[in-house]
Amino acid sequence: MSKSIHTQKHMTLSDRIYIEQALSNHDSFKDIAAVLKKDPSTISKEIRKHRRPKDGSHYHLKNNCALLSSCNRSRICDGKLCNYLCKRSKTCDCTKHCPDFFPYLCPKLKKPPYVCNGCSNHACRHDKFFYRAKDADTSYEQTKHECRQGINLTPEERAALDELVAPLIRNGQTMDHIFTEHKEEIPCSERTLYRYIDSGILSVRNIDLPRKVKYKPRRQSDTSEKLTRECTIGRTYTDFLEYLEQYPETNVVEMDTVVGPEPGKVILTMLFRNSTFMLAFLMDNTKSESVINVFHFLQRELGTEVFSRLFPVILTDRGSEFSNPWAMECDEYGEILSKVFYCNANAPYQKGRLEKNHEFLRYIMPKGTSFDAMTQKYITLAVNHINSTARGSLNGRTPFELASMLLDEKLFKLLHLEPVEPDKVLLKPALLKQR
Repeated sequence: MSKSIHTQKHMTLSDRIYIEQALSNHDSFKDIAAVLKKDPSTISKEIRKHRRPKDGSHYHLKNNCALLSSCNRSRICDGKLCNYLCKRSKTCDCTKHCPDFFPYLCPKLKKPPYVCNGCSNHACRHDKFFYRAKDADTSYEQTKHECRQGINLTPEERAALDELVAPLIRNGQTMDHIFTEHKEEIPCSERTLYRYIDSGILSVRNIDLPRKVKYKPRRQSDTSEKLTRECTIGRTYTDFLEYLEQYPETNVVEMDTVVGPEPGKVILTMLFRNSTFMLAFLMDNTKSESVINVFHFLQRELGTEVFSRLFPVILTDRGSEFSNPWAMECDEYGEILSKVFYCNANAPYQKGRLEKNHEFLRYIMPKGTSFDAMTQKYITLAVNHINSTARGSLNGRTPFELASMLLDEKLFKLLHLEPVEPDKVLLKPALLKQR
């Protein structure tokens, strides 16, 4: 095998993202391996190891047994009298009693690609397996972390290390001095030895170290959600402009969040560029899971066809709440419905229409207003008044007038969006007090 293929390196998140996209495009393991410079068996092992099951919707399947067509068993339910074959019984679930039952598994899952990514049979109600790059990378990191926990010493090595190091530390010797004189005898690095002492593995403690007790604990790194470099691969603002050059008629939806004075509920806003029509959703926090829940709600209620037509391209900023573009782009079956792009850092003007529209929201909810006591009805009421405001940029028309011609009516019914009479439009905090 050539050295260019056998890299001996672990897969990165960007590698896994490519694998997920390639599976959706029906690429072979050999083609994927050639791009990533891996062996095809490595790709196969990666997919089989990190594929995750997803229960199918068996509401129209009376029985999901693989032997259903040839089964002729009867009266297996604790000896109850029954004149029907168990698989046809309406009162008994033979899947819970039959010792021969095992669930049906699609033949495509027993051979490459071993997953349902890219499968065109959306009507399938059987259990499915999907490969998700984010989940695979999280599982990999967790396994790597667990493997590195504990101590890499046998009981004998630990006792020998303690017998050597403990008396020297009690004599006031520094760690640098100990390692200089006994480097060959100590089976770990200086940093690891500090960790052993801090964990109480040796008989000496931090109090025995002359200087360590004087230092404050190190500030822990921020473990909150972040927009990583892998998230923006193929999704930068430059990529966005190139995409629009290729598909100039594509409608663009700008997206952002409006936060309150302190951690709590936030508002997710979306604006259709072709009509300046704005949507707003109340969320419990700024975690990516909250944003994904909104997307899944829209996908589920609107349907994949309507959703992909309304939200083909989404442009947003680099906030941590948008750190999972894969979940926003795909439905629960892994089918790509839209494309997410990110503005450049510190460049809110690249989605200036939405930023400008936030001014109307702040007329009703001034800065410092907490959203914790609000409900979605309050947010919808505010949005209805904002979208019923005539704009000079729209030649005196309202966003509602244009949206009624350009957007699907199903969206208005789902979100209870209704125009407000011109003379009744109110863009003051008093609007919410009327509720």
